[in-house]
Amino acid sequence: MYVQELEPVAGSLGLSAAVAALPLVIVLVLLGGVRMKAHLAGLIGLLAAVLVAWLAYGMPLDQTASSAVHGAVFGLFPILWIVVNALWVYRMTVRTRHFDILRRSFGRLSDDPRIQALVVAFCFGALLEALAGFGAPVAICSVMLVALGFDPVRAAVVSLVANTAPVAFGAMGTPVVTLAQVTGLPLDDVASVVGRQTPLLALVVPLLLVALVDGRRGLRETWIPALVCGVAFAVAQFVASNHVSAQLADIAAALVGAGALVAVPRSRRPAAEPVRAAVLTGVRSEELDEQDSPREVVRAYAPYALIVAVFSVAQIPAVKDWLAKATQSYDWPFLDVVDPEGTPVGGNVFSWPIVSTGGTLVLFAGLATAAVLGVHARVAVKEWLATVHELRYAILTVTSVLALAYVMNLSGQAATIGHFVAAAGAGLAFLSPVLGWFGVAVSGSDTSANALFGALQVTAARESGLSPELLAAANSSGGVLGKMISPQNLTIACAAVGLAGREGDLLRKVLPWSLGLLLVMCLIVVGQSTVVLGWMLP
Repeated sequence: MYVQELEPVAGSLGLSAAVAALPLVIVLVLLGGVRMKAHLAGLIGLLAAVLVAWLAYGMPLDQTASSAVHGAVFGLFPILWIVVNALWVYRMTVRTRHFDILRRSFGRLSDDPRIQALVVAFCFGALLEALAGFGAPVAICSVMLVALGFDPVRAAVVSLVANTAPVAFGAMGTPVVTLAQVTGLPLDDVASVVGRQTPLLALVVPLLLVALVDGRRGLRETWIPALVCGVAFAVAQFVASNHVSAQLADIAAALVGAGALVAVPRSRRPAAEPVRAAVLTGVRSEELDEQDSPREVVRAYAPYALIVAVFSVAQIPAVKDWLAKATQSYDWPFLDVVDPEGTPVGGNVFSWPIVSTGGTLVLFAGLATAAVLGVHARVAVKEWLATVHELRYAILTVTSVLALAYVMNLSGQAATIGHFVAAAGAGLAFLSPVLGWFGVAVSGSDTSANALFGALQVTAARESGLSPELLAAANSSGGVLGKMISPQNLTIACAAVGLAGREGDLLRKVLPWSLGLLLVMCLIVVGQSTVVLGWMLP
């Protein structure tokens, strides 16, 4: 049995916290300073965490290695199982050219570039975030906006800023699923609090987007459609995350937001020519003028409808209980860890929700998609394998970061840092979103930031008397605002629109918005930690 210690270095909490933080510092310096590839930084950080656990904390090497393997396996299943299958569905729509049909369908909804930005970057971007995440929304939406005639820089900035509100529930809820796992908090509790924070961003972001597209004129002339879209998105995300399913939160929000936007009469009016001339400074793709049959348009929307249908059926109580019966739990080998009070930690057990996990449900929807789109079984398998190959570095990054997180959590490193950080007292509520923001800014992933800092936030919350669910959620909600300035996303945006090497230009344009929205989120969390906004929490 391994008993966690809080002060293993010279009996000092401060010195122990400094040593425990070394793996995190190494990862952040390698990512943000040295600009090393994320998967290499993750592996080096993992090695540092293993050495600290073994040499400083006295965790037996076999248990240290076992905890790392446990984290890596969790990274593969269910985390990457969701991502691979979701991106596979998208690849099949590209293979059959139904994604092009979908893009043309969006282009016909309105010829007003400000409305197009909302439909493509905010609503469809949220749907892509829900299904794939990991940079896909920024890359795809940037290309679509350029095809509609947007200037490449403006298209990239709009796509980056839009990729905020849906991130916490992206990739079928992967960030909040990870957060629940590493903190030991119930998924429904974590998701419900996140669902009372990020929807507030959704009220602001559409207004910000029309201002980015067309300045004060855009805000003055299209604030009603933008506000309606934001309110509908926010309400749907709140309802789904609190009362339906964290995995469906972004899908519901994207569809309801788009429906509400299209329903506003002002959204369908032709844009004034001066507006189009001022905004659409790029070249509009002639491909947008091709005509598609109603049958093909329906098939283009079918994959997303199938995913919604599969997940909705899975939430029916009788079906949910039946699926849950397939969940297997195992005592993880070579792992016997108790906290300083002698209570066994949750990491000793591995739960395998074989059928009920989001990745398996997306796989079912993907099989149905292949049938609807007429994708041959051999081609579908080939696309699935190509998806795994495309994500090979992301797979290595996620597994190494989750392995690092598990070593830090099970050895007691995260608990030591959490106890030390708790000294911030009431100021912890303000700093909590900043920690998540910083983690995503350097890693490019809300999932990774939650894995790194989730347990730390919960420990600090319990020591300072704050709500563990609140600070855990704040880590994820603050993190979404670091997405637009992460080197990974900036590089993806530049590569998508042909601006290679101009990441610095984009950073200067989006950084003020990232910091401004982060301040708003910090104030929201502070308010929720007091009687001012405490009524918002479940």
